[in-house]
Amino acid sequence: MRYYLVAGEASGDLHGANLMKELKKLDTNTDFRYFGGDLMQAEGGELVKHYADMAFMGFVEVVANLNTVLSNLKFCKQDILSWAPDVLVLIDFPGFNLKIADFAKQKGIKVCYYISPKVWAWNQKRVLKIKRSVDHLFCILPFEVDFYHKWGMEVDYVGNPLLDAVAAFNPDINFAHNNHLADKPIIALLPGSRKQEINYLLPDMLACAKQFPDYQFVIAGAPSFNADYYTRFFTDGQPVPIVFNATYNLLHQAKAAIVASGTATLETALFHVPQVVVYKGNAVTIGIARLLIRIGFISLVNLIMDRQIVKELIQGDFTTQTVEQELKLLLQDKTYRDTMLDNYTLLDERMGKPGASAKTASLIIKYALKQ
Repeated sequence: MRYYLVAGEASGDLHGANLMKELKKLDTNTDFRYFGGDLMQAEGGELVKHYADMAFMGFVEVVANLNTVLSNLKFCKQDILSWAPDVLVLIDFPGFNLKIADFAKQKGIKVCYYISPKVWAWNQKRVLKIKRSVDHLFCILPFEVDFYHKWGMEVDYVGNPLLDAVAAFNPDINFAHNNHLADKPIIALLPGSRKQEINYLLPDMLACAKQFPDYQFVIAGAPSFNADYYTRFFTDGQPVPIVFNATYNLLHQAKAAIVASGTATLETALFHVPQVVVYKGNAVTIGIARLLIRIGFISLVNLIMDRQIVKELIQGDFTTQTVEQELKLLLQDKTYRDTMLDNYTLLDERMGKPGASAKTASLIIKYALKQ
């Protein structure tokens, strides 16, 4: 069958690649065309737009890049229509993908949506748009099923694809040597995959390093950037290693982590790395978000457990000093550290077992073939 996939950020590229891998196992005649990234491209088919040209986050940032966003939307619609897929698979990225879903539905193209838009966080009436434009929705967070049921919508819970990615991970025993890392315990820096995130978060992350001379700080570089982009944030000649396409190896060896809010917070927890979650953005964007968002936490770890498991430092609360204080607790206070690790074990139990990618692939084929 012909599958058109749309992923607009690094996490979508990861989940899209794993889904493609499973689709190929079940369908020996797959033909892929997609918006995505390097990981999806490695699975074959044709990459028509890289997510690096699409990942704008925040109200102000989207408005500032509106012409690019609209151009990408127009191109995507035309490309889908001309390629005529058997099924359209949209992966997260709701601001863009819900518009594509509405267009595809009007054109009679079957729409599957993998990784539910976070409509439970704000503007819940968007569920009505999903009901109208999406044929089949696949959820990856346990509480989402009950949420959609309250709106009269049947969905499929498939488990979380991060469990697949973590289960498939094989540590590189030469990771430290290959990346020229010192013989010191590691504090991992995960500043996100978008330019805005890195610009806002990385300077304060790096500023903490001088307070922890017995540790080495290592940056998880996003594949859409090169090392030069990160080195511009280095001050006082401080060299900080940057590793690319090796985030799981970095987490596997890290003693603690400073993590931008997003998918990476859950990945870090699944590797049982004590972490502090940070986020900072345009003041207007954050102000609007605080008016609209209805949830008590921003990290997936805390959202899934419905209580604070990891510390969240947002906007004004995120400073070099507050991060340093939290890191000291994570590294030096055994009780504090062990409590977080024990809560990670409870998170593991709530998350369940791997298999989300395989289950989703099976359901997509089933629904695509159903007349």
